[in-house]
This record gives sequence, C-alpha cells and structure tokens, in this order.
Amino acid sequence: MSAQPLVSVIVPVYNAKNHIARCVESIRRQTYTNLQIILLNDGSQDVSPDVCRMFAQVDGRITLIDKANSGVSATRNLGMRAAKGEYLQFADADDTLQPYATELLVDRAQRYAADMVIAHYNRVEPPRERERLRPPRRPGEAEPGFDSRTRVQTFGFLLEGPLTKAQFAYGLMQEPASFYYGVMWNKLYRTAIVQAHPDIECSEELDYSEDFYFNLSYIRYAERFYALSTPVYNYVQNPQSLVHNLNPVKVLSTRWELSAYYKDLYKQLGLYEENKIRLNKYFFGIAES
Repeated sequence: MSAQPLVSVIVPVYNAKNHIARCVESIRRQTYTNLQIILLNDGSQDVSPDVCRMFAQVDGRITLIDKANSGVSATRNLGMRAAKGEYLQFADADDTLQPYATELLVDRAQRYAADMVIAHYNRVEPPRERERLRPPRRPGEAEPGFDSRTRVQTFGFLLEGPLTKAQFAYGLMQEPASFYYGVMWNKLYRTAIVQAHPDIECSEELDYSEDFYFNLSYIRYAERFYALSTPVYNYVQNPQSLVHNLNPVKVLSTRWELSAYYKDLYKQLGLYEENKIRLNKYFFGIAES
C-alpha cells in the first residue's frame, strides 16, 4: 500500500491491571503503524488508568478517555464516536493482537474493497494456578507473552477469500452461536458505514451478545466481505469475565430478542424461508467459550 489509511483501535478498560499493559503493547507493536489507539477507562477502581496514562505519555497515537462506569456497550459506542480512522478495529483489555493483525486486515479490505474483514482467532487458555507450579513442558512453545504451558486453539469456519453479502449471511447461519461471527475483535469495519447509520451500535440494554447485535446491524449496510484464514487475535480465557458468569435466564431472554432481530435481517436479505429452522440452532446453541 502506498499510503496507510488510519485505523482506530478501540479498547474498553475496566479493572484490567493484570492485563492492560500486555494488550496495549500488542497494539503498539503492530507492523501497521498508522493507528489511533483509543483507550476508554470505564470507571476502573484499580491502577488501570495510571497504566494507560503512562502509555499515552510515551506514544502519541494513544488517546485516553476517562468516563464514569457505564458498561462495555456504552464505552465502545463512545469510542466509535471518537474514532477518526477510515477503519475500526476492537480489542478487549485482557486479550492481545498478533503483530501482523492490522496489516493483514487492512490489506484485504483495501485489495478487495471489503466493508468487513473477518479473521480466524486463537483461544488462549493460561495454565491454572496448580499448573503454574510445575516446570514448563517445552520451553518456547507457547504464544509470545504467555507461559509455555498455555494451550492455544485456533477457531474459524470460512475459507480464505472474498464473499458477497448472501455468502457471508449463509455462513453466519451455519454457526450462529459462534464467537467467530458474533464478536467484534476478529473483524475490521469501515468507519463511514458505522457513523452514517445511528442504528449500528452496541446495544446498551443487553447484558450479553451486545457485540452480536452490532454485527447484525452492520451487515445490513455492508456489501462486500472478506474471510481471512490467518488468526489475528488472541482471546484469553478468563474465568472471572462476564461471559463465564451469566444468568442462564438472561442468556435465553437475550437470545430470544436477538432471534427476532436475526429473523428481520434474513427476511430483508430474502434468505429467511430456507434458513428459518437454523434460527433455533442460534437460540439453543452454545458458543465455543
């Protein structure tokens, strides 16, 4: 690429003292350098804001926004309003990006005029506390930045290549409960599409799958997609995270609400009748986390 378009990387931060430095370093060390790194402190009660300020002082690409606690959806929405880049990328504070992540995502978006690039990701399982006491099995075997006893699995369902909206929607229906389609952090988005349509946002009413709601909204307006088979993101399993401590009743009520939204989307695309049975798979499905 002759000129690098600006990419805004949005990172909500809440009480992430054990992880935030690793996350931010993985973004700062991207092989792609034209970044606006937006760190949003969502009312943290630990030293996370101090760590973020330290990074902002040494890297002019970093902007720190302090705000009262309002949850990840409102925080991401604020980040999107502050974004100045041509593309949007997301990261959670306890995860990391592969060094080449942004470069590959932007390359495919530019080369194929894609409105969304979706990529494989790694699920990282750090060793349990008892395992930490054991000597490493094979030194140097784990992902950079993690203990050598860390287990890594790669997830993704589509083959490498460009996709039409209908092809992407068909793939989405095959694995409707998966992180691969539902989350925001393994994807690249066009900022102009998001900012031109107020209904593309993370739902601040949902406690669960707010990112899936965002993606279902975004798909309505995106036309060209690209599936990248290289894993670009390290999703770190955290037993204390919200996704592992959800109320089953809330999960089902949220999925019921999203199923209705799913139905409207597929009716709009003319794909509902042939896929309506698969909607039940989403309602009863279990994400790989």
